[in-house]
Amino acid sequence: MEPEKPTEPKGLLQTHELYKYILETNVYPREPESLKELRAVTEKHPWAVMSTAPDAGQMIEILLKITGAKKALEVGVFTGYSLLLTALTIPKDGKIVAIDMDREAYEIGRPIIQKAGVEHKIDFIESQALPALDKLLENPKNVGSFDYAFVDADKINYINYHERIMKLVKVNGIVVYDNTLWFGSVAQPEEMVLKEFKEGRVSTIQFNKSLVADPRIDISTVPLGDGLTICRRLY
Repeated sequence: MEPEKPTEPKGLLQTHELYKYILETNVYPREPESLKELRAVTEKHPWAVMSTAPDAGQMIEILLKITGAKKALEVGVFTGYSLLLTALTIPKDGKIVAIDMDREAYEIGRPIIQKAGVEHKIDFIESQALPALDKLLENPKNVGSFDYAFVDADKINYINYHERIMKLVKVNGIVVYDNTLWFGSVAQPEEMVLKEFKEGRVSTIQFNKSLVADPRIDISTVPLGDGLTICRRLY
C-alpha cells in the first residue's frame, strides 16, 4: 500500500515527474513491504514530512551493507522508517540504540517493526538526545564502538550531537546527517526564506560550515531527500 502522495518531492528535486520516475523505477521495486507499510501509516501523520525519504533510505541501506555495520546509533526516530530500514539491513545479531523524546510517534511504527521480526535489535531510549548521548559515553565500552550513526533531530543541536558522536563512532565509522540542505533554503537569500524555515536554515548553515572545517572526517553531501551529509571518521 503506497502513501496517498507518493510522488511529492520531499526537498530539493522539484520536478514531480522526475521524482516519480526515480521512485517508481528504482526505489519502490526494491523497498521491503514492511517499509512500504510504515511509509503509508506515516503519511497520515500531520508531521509526515519529518520521515526519512525513501530514496535517501536506499542510499543508507547501501552504506550499511558496504561497511558491514553491526552496531548502530540513531538520534531522532519519529515513526521509525530509517530505524526499521537499519534493523532490516544489519545482521541478525546487530544492535541499534535509538534515541527520541517522542515515544508516541515511535509507537505508530512499532507494530510494523514487531511484525517485521526485528524489534529485538532495537534499544529505544525515550529521552532528549544530549543527556542520552552523555549517558552512553559514561560507559567506556561504548566509546568508539558504533559502526554507524544516523542523525535526524533538532537542527540547533547538530553541532553538539556531532561532538559526542565522534567519540562514540569508531575510526572509519559512518555518520549520516539528514536535512543538511533544509528544503533548499541554505542557498536562498535570507529575505526569500519562509519564516518557518529561518531558524533551521541558520543552524544548518552553521553546522555545514563546522563539518567542512572538521579534520576528523571525510564528508560528502548528496541531494537525496532533504539533503544527506555522509561523514567518515578518520581518527
